[in-house]
Amino acid sequence: MRSTAISARADIKDKRLLRGFAYVNGKWTSGETGDSFAVIDPATGARLGDVAALSATQAKECVDSAQAAFSVWAMLLPQERAAVLRRWYVLIMEAREDLARIMVYEQGKPLSEARGEIDYAAAFVDFYAEEAKRPNIEGVTSHLPDAEMELWYEPMGVVALVTPWNFPSAMLTRKAAAALAAGCTVVAHPSHETPYSALALAELAERAGMPAGVFNVVTGHAPTVVKPWTEDARVRALSFTGSTEVGRLLYRQSADTVKKLVLELGGHAPVIVFKGADLDRAVEEVIKAKFATSGQDCLGANRIYVERPVYAAFCEKFTAATKALTLGTGMEDPDIGPLMNASAVAKQKEHVEDALAKGAHLACGGGVSDLGPLFFEPTVLTDVPDEAKIMHEETFGPVAPITPFDSEDEVVARANDSEYGLVAYVHSQDPRRIYRLSRALQYGMVAVNRTKVTGAPIPFGGVKQSGLGREGARMGMQEFMDVKYVCRDWA
Repeated sequence: MRSTAISARADIKDKRLLRGFAYVNGKWTSGETGDSFAVIDPATGARLGDVAALSATQAKECVDSAQAAFSVWAMLLPQERAAVLRRWYVLIMEAREDLARIMVYEQGKPLSEARGEIDYAAAFVDFYAEEAKRPNIEGVTSHLPDAEMELWYEPMGVVALVTPWNFPSAMLTRKAAAALAAGCTVVAHPSHETPYSALALAELAERAGMPAGVFNVVTGHAPTVVKPWTEDARVRALSFTGSTEVGRLLYRQSADTVKKLVLELGGHAPVIVFKGADLDRAVEEVIKAKFATSGQDCLGANRIYVERPVYAAFCEKFTAATKALTLGTGMEDPDIGPLMNASAVAKQKEHVEDALAKGAHLACGGGVSDLGPLFFEPTVLTDVPDEAKIMHEETFGPVAPITPFDSEDEVVARANDSEYGLVAYVHSQDPRRIYRLSRALQYGMVAVNRTKVTGAPIPFGGVKQSGLGREGARMGMQEFMDVKYVCRDWA
């Protein structure tokens, strides 16, 4: 294994962004007994550095700091909180290139995608800098004589944020900016696989004037750090992005303290292509939906249903487009980078082998590339039967299963036959069909004739076991606020 410490990277100009310590109560903090963990570049296998692993005691002490800071932060004028967020946004955009390169080294995604994620991450800070000024009191038409009624929106208190490795910057800002704008204080735990992006954001938050204890980034091992937060009654809300399995665990752990939960969990997105669709555009959009972030995206297309009259043509065009995708290290800015870890590669192999054993055909790809053990070839499987694992389990990688359908009712039933309900994609030019599908599909979001639908102004989230609550938009801030009803009689 080559040693290429991230601190030695000449292309990262601002070395102060490279932090190996947790950020707690305005201080850079080491593990209680000097414990740390290694961060590995998935493209090369190189050890990028070691980051502090805080203890359960330190995680609980972080709540002490956030609780103490809450009484001050919550009482600031909304405009004052907005000003801090605005400065944070400006600093993130000024550091855009460094932040993107840090992300490439620890996460592996192509450089252009990393730059796009920094823009996406910053957009949430920008948006909530404005929303911070607008948690207005609402009047209620009184049903009682001589009574005056109001609804007040008040910050909940300390909130815990647990973020994943696939979007290490955007998932943190989407949660943190909303909570901070609401007047809450934050204890955040980034994935141990991609902590440098979160710590760089903490450095910029400190420069922006974020008061000590308001925004804390606690690095370490998730069971050690997060469990004390789920058990602590002072942590009033927990927001998590990750697998449905872990979401269920956090749900159970948070029950005794009756926390507010915002859960953005797994997805198993269907794509439905009807015979009247613009086939070339459909292929282009489904390529995006399947292979962005090397397929490691909860919004990624996991099941591709194509109406039989255009099935053969779609498969041919889609396979040709997939074969044209480039595979390489993130700094080469390919279409597809490495997967995050060995277990992700094993999942791709398992799904491909299972589908082939059950009658699917391999159109292209299907194995690990010569580039390295974490580079899996962009893969297309055709004629995939519904009983294949890939049609029921989240693949989270660059394997595209395609299968035909014959009727609208049939494909809706097949698409809805899932415990997940995050996003669905529809390609059609029939307005009545588009309306019917938009209503019939049991998903929190429906994209029609396009792939990109997310952004700061929209409420992101799913139904069924894809999660609870919404992130982004005004709803994202309201998830971290309590509603207080006040009824007054002036007599």
